[in-house]
Amino acid sequence: MSNKFYQPGTQRAAKVGDLFAAIAPRYDLINDLQSLGLHRRWKQLLVQMAGVKPGDNALDVCCGTGDISFALRAAGACVTGIDFSAAMLDVARERAKKLGGPQPDPTLQFLRADALRIPFLDASFDIVTVGYGLRNLSNWELGLEEMARVARPGARLLILDFGKPENKIWRTMDFAALKFLVPIFGRVFAKNADAYAYIYESLRDYPAQKGVAAKMESLHCRDIRVQNLLGGAMSIHFGRM
Repeated sequence: MSNKFYQPGTQRAAKVGDLFAAIAPRYDLINDLQSLGLHRRWKQLLVQMAGVKPGDNALDVCCGTGDISFALRAAGACVTGIDFSAAMLDVARERAKKLGGPQPDPTLQFLRADALRIPFLDASFDIVTVGYGLRNLSNWELGLEEMARVARPGARLLILDFGKPENKIWRTMDFAALKFLVPIFGRVFAKNADAYAYIYESLRDYPAQKGVAAKMESLHCRDIRVQNLLGGAMSIHFGRM
């Protein structure tokens, strides 16, 4: 592969770790710039679809800098965010300190953990989410299986990620933007074009809307639905265990 951060197989996790270590300080800024702030609206939509009830126990997998974790907490859930990138977790914890003051919030915690080996017992959570993380796993199917394993009966499972538009013209335009324009943002604002060219590389082999929905069905999810955003360039999957 031409992209130094994308390597299928056993080296995938290490390369993705290097990527997020490189971009963590400016991750939120570049997300705001390249999506014109829309990623925040999509994350809020995911939380609305989760139907949070006060006291729900929520797990945010591949939590990154914590956007979804903070939104789930604001909606009334007790939240655990996990990520294997120490650099991204450092940003999330610093944000938590700024939001919560000198005393840590006992209902919000961030832990370093592997999404393919989630360190919790079966049926532990009422809500399990992942935002822009499933596509980055060395085995996205195993990651989804782990999410389902720790979800209680009736729990809500939600996945937000890049998608593949059904319309061929729009898909071609979208992929062209990811391949040629997004790396420019990376070069200008993070001094790292490869880190953002990675998005296109990672999406080419990702099954997106249809493949993820099929996997959720195989895990016996109920009420499965796919919310397309930007004509399918992004999507949110919802399912109930």
